[in-house]
Amino acid sequence: MPETSGSTGRTPETHVIDFRAAEQLLEARDPRGAVKLLDQVIAEHPENTAARLLRARAFFAAAQLRPAELEFTIVLEREPDNAFAHFALARTYERQGRPVQARRHFRLAAALDPNPQYLQRADFDA
Repeated sequence: MPETSGSTGRTPETHVIDFRAAEQLLEARDPRGAVKLLDQVIAEHPENTAARLLRARAFFAAAQLRPAELEFTIVLEREPDNAFAHFALARTYERQGRPVQARRHFRLAAALDPNPQYLQRADFDA
């Protein structure tokens, strides 16, 4: 009998399938569907930073900015050198009308990764 997680009867392979399906849903512009799948994965594996980052992106795409902020913050607590998470958190703050916090994270993203998009948004000349 395959090993299952908790009482849900779901296997680790099912969680991988759900994660991949959530990626596809997000790409297909169904962020709410992606969040539903990722909720199950994260409930079973709260330490899974990749799933949290994907869920943060899905929340952002669905304009659920407070949950997106929370998830990006959790990712950054675990991976403070994640340039993409800093950039995405900055965009979240920007959409919330919080330019001071946004600027800080745009600059952190650019300092960690000289990606042209990050550098442009960092606005080091200001």
